[in-house]
Order: sequence, then structure tokens, then C-alpha cells
Amino acid sequence: MNEITIRPAGEHEAHLILGFIRDLAEYEHLGHQVVATEEHLREALFGARRYAEVVFACLDGNPVGFALFFHNFSTFIGRPGIYLEDLFVRPEARGHGVGRKVLAWLAAEAVKRNCSRLEWAVLDWNEPSIQFYRNLGAVHMKEWQIFRLTGPALTQLAAAPDR
Repeated sequence: MNEITIRPAGEHEAHLILGFIRDLAEYEHLGHQVVATEEHLREALFGARRYAEVVFACLDGNPVGFALFFHNFSTFIGRPGIYLEDLFVRPEARGHGVGRKVLAWLAAEAVKRNCSRLEWAVLDWNEPSIQFYRNLGAVHMKEWQIFRLTGPALTQLAAAPDR
């Protein structure tokens, strides 16, 4: 039987984190959008201000998946939450309970940190993941839509004279 463990990533593993990010991006048909570097990741994840955390899911001690997450905050509840930015399990490790173990670990971490929720987004075409999340009891928040400012639109708004 395969042993599944979850462990925090170390700064010396920025190359491994980046590899998982690239694997996820390829799975999502978005590989061309990855511009992150190991240096970016070391600074953002292990620098003076840590913007997110990463854990590895290991099968018999070998990393086969990762999760990158950070805190958000619910003003209505007045408590933090955990936002799961990325969860990826390599195809050859799927079907062993790795993804479920990662989500269970995150749920336990949210409870331990007195968070009110664990949430994430999923691409609308990713039916296997959507079904997996529903089977865990996750609820699709249909009334909410994600908006994003990037690139020139972000820079333009930041430079607006009336800000």
C-alpha cells in the first residue's frame, strides 16, 4: 500500500515548485502563460514577506503533487479563510487518494488556524475535478464571478490621477 504524506516545501525546492506549476499549466492548456521563475518563487514564498505557502503531496516519500495557498478574509464572518490557488497531482499518481489527502490536510489546517472556509476556483471544462470537489461536499458558488485586472489595465488604473 502506498503511503501518502503532506509536507511543507523548502526554499531549496523552488525548482520543484516551478516544475509543478508548469505541469499544471500544461494540463490546463495555459503553459504559454507561465512567466514565474525560481527567483520569483523564492522571494514570494520564502522572502521577508511570505505571500503564499506550498505543501507537497508525497507518495512513498516522493513528491507527486503540490498545493499553493494563502489566507483571504471574510468581512461578513470576520475571520480568515484559506484560498487554494493551485492543486495539482501528476497523472501517474491520480487515483491513489492524493488529491483528497491534500484537501483534507488543507481543511484541517483551516480549522487549526480558526478559518471560516476553504475555497478555490476551477476551470469550467475540468469536469473530473468538478465532480471530485462535489463528491467532497464542496459547493459551486454560481452567483459569484471572478474579475481580474492585469497588464496594461492594471497599470492604467494604478496610474489614474484620481486614485
